[in-house]
Amino acid sequence: MALPFDILLGIYLGVLTGIIPALIAGTLGFLFKYFTNVSIPGLGVVVLALGIAGVNGGLMALNDENIHASENAVALLTAIIVVLMLALYAHSQGDKLGANAPRRLSFRKLRDQTLNTDLIELVGGRNQVRITVTGEVGDIEGYPSLTAELRTKIKDGAWTFPADIPVGELETRFADRLQSEFDLADVTVSLDERAKATVSAAPPMGSTSRRVDKGKRAVSVSALLPSGMTRGESVRIVTPTDAVTGTLIAANSGEKPKDASKPAVATDGGDSEDEPPKPPVASTTTGGEGRITVAVDRQSAKTLLAATEARVVVRSRGTRREFELVSLLRRSGIRFQKVLVKPGGPLDGHTIGEVGVRDSYSVLILAAKHDQWEVAPRGGQILSAGDKLYVIGGREALAAFEEVAV
Repeated sequence: MALPFDILLGIYLGVLTGIIPALIAGTLGFLFKYFTNVSIPGLGVVVLALGIAGVNGGLMALNDENIHASENAVALLTAIIVVLMLALYAHSQGDKLGANAPRRLSFRKLRDQTLNTDLIELVGGRNQVRITVTGEVGDIEGYPSLTAELRTKIKDGAWTFPADIPVGELETRFADRLQSEFDLADVTVSLDERAKATVSAAPPMGSTSRRVDKGKRAVSVSALLPSGMTRGESVRIVTPTDAVTGTLIAANSGEKPKDASKPAVATDGGDSEDEPPKPPVASTTTGGEGRITVAVDRQSAKTLLAATEARVVVRSRGTRREFELVSLLRRSGIRFQKVLVKPGGPLDGHTIGEVGVRDSYSVLILAAKHDQWEVAPRGGQILSAGDKLYVIGGREALAAFEEVAV
């Protein structure tokens, strides 16, 4: 019975005295391999572990008289073997970790990582991820608070994006989409690898001021308004002293009259069928007395402000040839699409001519924005990550080009 007891005692002493040498050996193995790409020799690990274990065992012997009185060779040899095994194993693991650890870890590489593959959904033959807004939508310092309705729309919205986009690019796209869809003044988005987004946003700020061009003034005038006027109309306002031409940016006329010829809808007690939703249409005036806001120059603004009465005349703007062109292209199967150049892709850092957009992808780039918009860019135009492109082509060609670009 003495031999098994001596072996157990040796294992016990070896574990107690070998923990600290193992930690030191593993740490030194990692540091040497990571910074110098050199492994510590096994003999050096053995000498280091025995030296530290000897000091540790001596300190234990001072505190425990039983250990000090033990002179069993079997227990001592077992303890030494356990210490060396722990130290060599910890050293090998530290050495392996130092060899596999990335030498240059930057925030850019972390941002370029894509989302977890478990989140990918197959929608319409394409891999997509669904972003979920977690927590409450926060406010941005320096801006007014969001309304409760707007917070609910942002939080409960369904937001899907292509699955192969890096996390940093997804944050930018999600922020741009929220800003354009809800007309927000500013948006910040933080996204984790589980597609959980933390969003802070600022409410829309003064829609009228954004429609006034530089050097113009917005002036409101009360007058008899024709029906069917909408934003962007060119109007002529005639006052007793002068006539002023401006661009309509807002209008408000009398309430739209109800059609008395249509009878009230009543059910016979059965299930009523909801009417299909009508497509959204541009806001127009209904005629009658009302107020309009027009964008005019400084001198014309003074004329309108001094006028006591005015008449509104809508000017003809003729046929918009660009609309006719777009309509003809759509009838022939040609579509327009806006894409964003992704970092590290085949377009990043190359010119349009080098990529061969027309020959390779059967699309044309109508406009490109690097520092500023360039309409009909030539083949020498350099494309960089983050550039916005307006491209034209067939549906399949645009889908293939979007997969490459974004």
